[in-house]
Order: sequence, then C-alpha cells, then structure tokens
Amino acid sequence: MLKVPKSRYVLFLALAGIGALLDLWTKAWAFGWLPPPTPTNLVDNTYWIWQDFVAIQTTVNQGALFGMGQGQSFWFAILSLVAAVGILCWLFIAGAAEDLLLTISLGSVMGGIIGNLYDRLGWWHAADVFSGHQYGVRDWILLTYQNHYHWPNFNIADSLLMLGAGLLLWHAYTQPEQAKQLESPESNTK
Repeated sequence: MLKVPKSRYVLFLALAGIGALLDLWTKAWAFGWLPPPTPTNLVDNTYWIWQDFVAIQTTVNQGALFGMGQGQSFWFAILSLVAAVGILCWLFIAGAAEDLLLTISLGSVMGGIIGNLYDRLGWWHAADVFSGHQYGVRDWILLTYQNHYHWPNFNIADSLLMLGAGLLLWHAYTQPEQAKQLESPESNTK
C-alpha cells in the first residue's frame, strides 16, 4: 500500500473546498444581482463588461457541457457522485495523491463537481421564484465575439473542471513513465 503524505490531503481539500466556495459565492452574487429570465420575469439579464466580448449574463443549464442533455439533471447528479467517489478512491486508496500534479488537477475537478452538484440537487433556489429552473446549474460568464460567436455561458465550477481536465491531459503526456509505473503490477512487487 502506498503512503500518501498528509500535505496532499490538505492540498486536495483546500483546492476542492475553496474552489466550490468561490463558485457558489460568485453564483449567488451574480444571481442576486441579475436574476435569470423566467416567463414572469422578462428582464434584461446581461451586463456588458466589455461590449460584444465579455458580459455577466445569468442562465440556468439543466443539461451538461454546452447544454447537451437538457432535463437530465438527475443523471448528471448521479454521474457527479460516481466521479467524486472515483476521484477519492484513486487519490487516497490507490495512492495517486503521491503525485503532486494529480492532486492539484483532481482537487480542481472535485471543486467543480461540488459546485455544480449543489445546483443540480436544487439547493440553490426558492422553488416559487425559479420554478422553471429546478435542478439546473447556474451559469453567469458570457464570452462573445461581436455577436458572431457566443461561447455557451459558464461558471467558476466549469472553469475548475476544465482546468483539472487540462492538467490531467498534460500529466498524461509529460509524465508517461510515471503513469506506466503506477499502472504496472510489477512495480507494486518491487
């Protein structure tokens, strides 16, 4: 059995906790300032920081990445829980937390999972106010290019998920020997 340094537990928990808190705080701030459009509330919910490029715009996504799977929040919540358990097992039972980069990347991913799972479970809204948005993820960052291209709205949790995934890819391509040693059964018998 591999020995995981205690500092990796602290690092993982700090990244996941601070990431999730930052995500939830910014969502609460954005949605407290600019509520999402609903059939009874047809307000302008966009504030331009840099006209035609960067805005704060509140939306609720009841799907996943780029809005795919609309209305399937329950299944995405289940998938999030499975991923969270898998991350914890990989890091702290299988010992992947010995690797600093894996700890950082998976701490970021966990922060994103927690932030979006909170929304998917419906804990963020008052049902009477946001009746059309139950179990959806709050998104508030909008990037566009002169009204020709709109990147789908996103939030801090989505950014953490992408950062963590990018670091995992980088790890896979820059440290292939270490990855082979972790996977190889012979390496455990030495």
